[in-house]
Amino acid sequence: MKKSGRALLWLPLCAPFFASAQIDPVPRDLIQLGYNQALEGHAPFAGYAYYYHNQPDFLRTNLTLRLALAPTYVDSELAFVHGLGPNTDFAVGLDGGGFADSYNEIHGGTFYPSESFIGHGGEISASIYHLFNPQAKVPLNLILRGTAHYAVFERDETAAAFQLPADHGDFNVRAGLRWGGVEPTLFPALAMELSVWYEGHLRSNPGTYGFGGDRKLRGQSHLFWAEAALSYTLPQSQQNFSARLTAGTSVDADRFSAYRLGGFLPLIEEFPLSLPGYYFQEISARQFVLLDANYLLPLDSKRRWNLSLTAASAFVDYLPGESQPGNWLNGVGGGILFRSPSNRLKVMLDYAYGIDAIRSHGRGANTVGLLLQLDLGQLRSATFNPVRPNRWRGWRWLFGE
Repeated sequence: MKKSGRALLWLPLCAPFFASAQIDPVPRDLIQLGYNQALEGHAPFAGYAYYYHNQPDFLRTNLTLRLALAPTYVDSELAFVHGLGPNTDFAVGLDGGGFADSYNEIHGGTFYPSESFIGHGGEISASIYHLFNPQAKVPLNLILRGTAHYAVFERDETAAAFQLPADHGDFNVRAGLRWGGVEPTLFPALAMELSVWYEGHLRSNPGTYGFGGDRKLRGQSHLFWAEAALSYTLPQSQQNFSARLTAGTSVDADRFSAYRLGGFLPLIEEFPLSLPGYYFQEISARQFVLLDANYLLPLDSKRRWNLSLTAASAFVDYLPGESQPGNWLNGVGGGILFRSPSNRLKVMLDYAYGIDAIRSHGRGANTVGLLLQLDLGQLRSATFNPVRPNRWRGWRWLFGE
C-alpha cells in the first residue's frame, strides 16, 4: 500500500472520542474534520474525519441511536431512555474497524516509525447513565460503563528486530460523576462542566514487547482524572471565552493507557489534551495538569469572521521510558474562523507554536491546521426542502446569501 493511501486510513484516530459520557438528547447530523501539519521534523499523520448522527426517538420514543462513521471505523450505541427507571438510562454499544489501535512512538520530539505499529480492533459495551437532579437546570450524572475490547497488531515500517505486543483483550471499566457537560461541537457558545473519573484496564495477554522486551504491556492499569470546563459568549460583543483545566494520575500505566498530550484537534477525543504546536500525542504522561484556553473575537458585525487565540500550559510527570528535559510544556496559537449564518458551517485555519517542544534545532516547533464542522441537520431543513427547487440553493445557503 502506498504511503499516501495509508495516511488516509489513519483518520480513525478520532475513534476514542465516540464513546460519549451521557446520552445526547439533541438530534444531530454533523460532519467533523480536523488536521494538523507539522512544519519541522517527521511527524505521524494527525487528523480526524467523521460523520456524527444522533437520533432521539429512534423507532420508539424511548430509544436514542448514536452513530459515528469514520473512513475505516464505525461506532454505534443504542440507548434505552428510562430503561432502568425514571432517571436511569441504559445503553449497549458496538464498534470496530481498522487502524484505531495503532501506536506511534514519539520520544524527545522525534517520531520513530521503527518502533510504531498498526492495530485494529473492535468492542462491545454496556452503559448506565443515572441523573441525580432531574429538576435542576444543570444536570448531575453518574456514568458507569463496561467494555470488552480486542486488538490485533501488524507491522507498518516497524523494525524487523522489534517484537510486536501480543494480540489481547482489554476489559475496561469507567465510572464518572459529571455536573453539566460540553456539546460535541466546535467552539460551543455556552457550556460548563465539572467531572471526576476512574478507568480501569484488565488485559488478557500481558507481557513484554519491543527490542528485546524493553517495554511492557501491563495486566492492569488504573487512571484517575478530573476536569473543569467553561465556555461563555458575551451577549453584546459576542466574544467567546473558553477554558479547560484537566488533571490526571495513574497506577501501573503503560504506553497503551498513559495520558498522551499534544496537538490542537479539539474533537478528536472526548477529553482532548491539547498542546498547540506539538505533534499529536507527542507527550506520554504518568500524571499531569493541563490548562488550555481559547478566545474568539468577532471581526465583523455579523460574526462571520473571527480571530481565534489559543494558549495551553501543562506540568507533566512523564511515563517511565518517555521522559525528556523539562516538566513544564507551553504552546500558543491563533487562527481565523469563518462562520456561515446560523453556524451551519464553521471553518478555521490556524497556526500554532510549541514553545517547549524539542526538535533537532533545539526548542520550538510550528504547525498549521484546519478545523471544519458542517451541520447537515440544518442544511437538510434549509436546503433540501426548498419552496422552489433550485440547483444553486445549497451554494447560496453555504455562503449566507
